[in-house]
Parts: sequence; C-alpha cells; structure tokens
Amino acid sequence: MSVVTALVRGAFLVNAVYAESGREYGLTPQQGQLLCVLMPGPSGMGELGTKLGLAKSSLTGLVDRTSRLGLVRREPDPEDRRAVRVTLTEDGARVAEDFYTETCRRVEELPGGLEAPERELLAELLGRVVRDNEVPVVFVDPA
Repeated sequence: MSVVTALVRGAFLVNAVYAESGREYGLTPQQGQLLCVLMPGPSGMGELGTKLGLAKSSLTGLVDRTSRLGLVRREPDPEDRRAVRVTLTEDGARVAEDFYTETCRRVEELPGGLEAPERELLAELLGRVVRDNEVPVVFVDPA
C-alpha cells in the first residue's frame, strides 16, 4: 500500500471512530471535535475556525447546535468587548471527558496488531508528519 493510500484510508478509519463514539453520546463527529478542542479552555471563534478548518458560517452553526445541547456557551472575551469566546458548560466538560476517553480507547485499539516497537515507530513518524505540516492541536495527547 502506498503512503498516500495508507494515510487517506487511515484518516477514514479515525473519522469512523469519531463518528461511532459520537453516536453513543448523541454528537456529530464535528461536535465531538469541538468539545475536544475546548477541553484545555475557552477559545475565540477565529481560533476555533482555524483549528477545525471551518468557515465562519459553518462554525457559527456548529457552536449554535452544540449550545442548544447545553454543552457549550458563548461568553464575552475579557480582552476584546466585541468578541466572544466559546467554553464548555459543566455538562459539556463531562461529556467531553467521556467522549475523549472513549475515542482514545478506540483509536488505541486500531494498531493492536503491531508490536510495541512498531507502535512507537508509527507514532514517531506520524508525529513528524503532523509537526512538519503544522497541524493545529485539535486533540490533546492522552499521555
């Protein structure tokens, strides 16, 4: 299998895990990603758009839908009165933690057929690809 095929099929595999975990929590994969991005703390809409790769209108809709579930809320940005930040609610923090833990567990199982040194090499190589391409932090390292 070529690198291109392996990366594309691997991305589909991880997306399927996100979708499966999300269904169990009543979330779309995008809502699950939003919750994970917000776990470290509140973010401005511009920063969220960059991290999630969403246009302003798409992000606004995502935040609106997730807010209606009671998982996130908008709050004034203390540094800019014209801006808002998005933060997890108490319920949102609980769901985010549960979703994150379950998603990590499932992703951890994907390379289950590899020996420990192979898993370490896979992590090292994928980590280099991510760093070299300056991928925003959208999922924190569970370690």
